[in-house]
Amino acid sequence: MDIDSIDLKREQQASLERPRYPYSAAARFFFAVMDLVAGKKTTLPKTKLIEILARIPYQAWELRQYWRMAWIYGDSRKIADSEEVMHWSREAEDNELWHLKTIDYKMRRDHIRDPWYLSAPVRFFIILFYIAFTRTVATFHIRRAFLFNAEFEDHAEHTYARFVQEHPEWEDQAVEDPSIITGRGRIGNWADVFRRIGLDEREHMNESFIHCGMEDQVVPYASEEGNA
Repeated sequence: MDIDSIDLKREQQASLERPRYPYSAAARFFFAVMDLVAGKKTTLPKTKLIEILARIPYQAWELRQYWRMAWIYGDSRKIADSEEVMHWSREAEDNELWHLKTIDYKMRRDHIRDPWYLSAPVRFFIILFYIAFTRTVATFHIRRAFLFNAEFEDHAEHTYARFVQEHPEWEDQAVEDPSIITGRGRIGNWADVFRRIGLDEREHMNESFIHCGMEDQVVPYASEEGNA
């Protein structure tokens, strides 16, 4: 779907109305720990933590494919599959980095300082744990790794949809630096920025479902669903 034709408000509403995916026990435990560390209320610092972690699974999958190629280099089909995962992972990593940089910019504009859980020492151990977790799961059960990421991204999508709803003042806040939103579709204010981030998370979720063989869980754009 053409990025400029997407109705971000409609997609946000679709996210709010759609039930969450029935999370696994592991995912529910992970989200509970996140709430324990960063609080249940969604804040800019909490979304920053989400985005710090969001890139890590894609890095684990890319690294796994490099290792895999050392053994499958003679199988052109498997090589093509690995290259596809690597290409998708790199795109997703770049997209998650945009989310992180954008949220950091918004925090600085709003004069919001990093809380204790984003301090360098604490952040180091959180990242280290998630690297170990994602690489372990990717090594021993790649489909489960994709599914856990789909759960993570579904949770993030719903989080951003509610976050925008909780901040109506963003509808009147223009994005001061236009370079932030270049190539991101029709974005008129900060509410649209976070709607776009939430929709990105849905797209990451969909790709994760596809890669773990659960295409039936893919969520279409609201406009596509309405025209079906």
